[in-house]
Amino acid sequence: MIIKNFFMHLSENQLLNKAAQSYGFKLGAHSVVAGTNIEEAIESIKELNAQGISCTIDNLGEFVHEKSEALAAKKQILGVVEAIHKHKVDAHISLKPSQLGLDIDYDFCFENIKEIVEKASKYGIFINFDMENYARLQPSFDLLDELSKDYDNIGTVIQSYFFRADEDIKKYSNYRLRIVKGAYKELDTVAFQNKEEIDANFIELIEYHLLNGKFTSIATHDHNVINHVKQFVIDHDIPKEKFEFQMLYGFRKEMQLELAKEGYNFCTYIPFGTDWYGYFMRRLAERPQNLNLVVKQVFTKKTNAAIGAVAGAFLLGRLTSKKS
Repeated sequence: MIIKNFFMHLSENQLLNKAAQSYGFKLGAHSVVAGTNIEEAIESIKELNAQGISCTIDNLGEFVHEKSEALAAKKQILGVVEAIHKHKVDAHISLKPSQLGLDIDYDFCFENIKEIVEKASKYGIFINFDMENYARLQPSFDLLDELSKDYDNIGTVIQSYFFRADEDIKKYSNYRLRIVKGAYKELDTVAFQNKEEIDANFIELIEYHLLNGKFTSIATHDHNVINHVKQFVIDHDIPKEKFEFQMLYGFRKEMQLELAKEGYNFCTYIPFGTDWYGYFMRRLAERPQNLNLVVKQVFTKKTNAAIGAVAGAFLLGRLTSKKS
């Protein structure tokens, strides 16, 4: 819990975020982010597609408080939609409502997302609403509910650490859902704090949606969960067409390829852009073992740059904490 809180504290530090945007790719961020622009991301997607892996693309962005920033993000994501269509790659889009103005004005955010969903719908491209912290949870579901009246190319995420996840997964069983454990620091009044409880609920949610849902994206790097799911779908005669495994770009590459070769649907979460810092710190907070996975990937490339990046964040984070 101490390690998780530490990385969550770093993820919310805007000073570090700005520094990371300037120096991150020089320090090894390329191991977990698929480029700074859509052209680089598309090339990464093509490489993964060639190996039987589909992708979901995340245009990274944090701390959006101005309408101009949200409009710029919308323009970028609309460009991603066009790029997917133009290059005919096997990919869909994951977006965060906060990046499109949820913290500024609900109606403003709704119009931004609607424009993206409508354009994607014309091209047959799926849009996933990434879920964020608890304060944004219900407004994000409200956006989904309202847009679902006119569009069917949208789905969302269920986070297993929330007490309400069991209710939400039943309500949205007719949607394509990504099931995750959750990556934000939440109060004990709304979320489980114990890893064992979160993990147990994660399994329960996966099993429920596999049995009752439309399509299930199982987002995990945990081989124990993956092996459990493999046996569960065999025991309950669930076809492979009804689910997929998901992992993050740059993590457990060999396992990603292995699952794809075994005939499972596999999707890699592709983040791109310069605003990578908050995303990466939350991945470490969510599962500190991810740090080891990244380090192993870096060693494979015979460079210790990523270790220096994380160590630098650690030291700067300590100095920032002492000053505050």
